Amino acid sequence: MTDKTMLMMSKKTIQPVTLFDSRPYGFSQVVVVPSGKMVFISGQVAWDAEKQLVGEGDLAVQVHKALQNLQSAIESVGGTLEDIVLLHLYLVDYQQEQGAVISDALLKFFNPGSLPASSWISVAGLANPGFLIEIEAQARME
Repeated sequence: MTDKTMLMMSKKTIQPVTLFDSRPYGFSQVVVVPSGKMVFISGQVAWDAEKQLVGEGDLAVQVHKALQNLQSAIESVGGTLEDIVLLHLYLVDYQQEQGAVISDALLKFFNPGSLPASSWISVAGLANPGFLIEIEAQARME
């Protein structure tokens, strides 16, 4: 059995029939994980390693960079995006039409069969006025 197969067995996503199907939007309604090592990742934004903003004014570019940074963070502790069970997305002045941009990015980074749970929160601003999105995560690893 591969490590990925073992993780898929230990991380179970559930789509209750009484809730809307969130999978096309890039997240699961419920994620169940047994005990293991918990990893908490600070909010990731569209900064590169030199603190240069990537994609000023462009949500699609910024969400992609924030997800790349999130991937780097989880990989730095020996994990993968498959280990992430919960996302909090903070979006500056979120408008519903931006949802497709965010969903598309999430579906490119995360396995559609094992999407993390998530909350999308509209905020007035973030730590840097150029940031359009910040993504924090919780993960569970063996």
